[in-house]
Amino acid sequence: MSEENAAKEPVEGFESPVNLKYSFAAGRATAKFLREIKQGRIVGQRSSITGKVIVPPRGSDPETGTATVEEVVLPDVGTVISFTICHLPIPNNPIMPPFIIANIVLDESDQTFIHLVSECNNEDIQIGTRLKAKWKDSSEWGLSMENIQYFVPLDEAPIDIEELKQKRLKETEKYRNA
Repeated sequence: MSEENAAKEPVEGFESPVNLKYSFAAGRATAKFLREIKQGRIVGQRSSITGKVIVPPRGSDPETGTATVEEVVLPDVGTVISFTICHLPIPNNPIMPPFIIANIVLDESDQTFIHLVSECNNEDIQIGTRLKAKWKDSSEWGLSMENIQYFVPLDEAPIDIEELKQKRLKETEKYRNA
């Protein structure tokens, strides 16, 4: 094909990286959470109305809108509530597809968050799988959930999610309207 004809060919597609920069103004609760995660601790906040522990905290109970102030230090162990197997790469992430993205509820908390699961056969992950955080080297820690590189499955049997829900509801009763 001549250069002249090549110039007339329609462009059907091209690849172009997208870099979005944005500012995030963390509220008091989120700022405290991020300072704690930089120290290798995960904290949530308990609602005085529902008794539920919210992580990451936002400063208010998502069910009632009331302010949350009681801080709760949480373990870095949790349970898969739902998950998906992702076949698209995450830019600048060493984990190659296919990998798992899971909704995880930490022990002693009542709200899920999304994170990666690795160091496993994807087929072995199921709802109820128990996980533990794998933290990056502390020299790499910043004000980000990325301090947790990903979660890895524990050598424990999966748990029944309905039983977990009932256990948490019973636990929150102690703190309701305290």
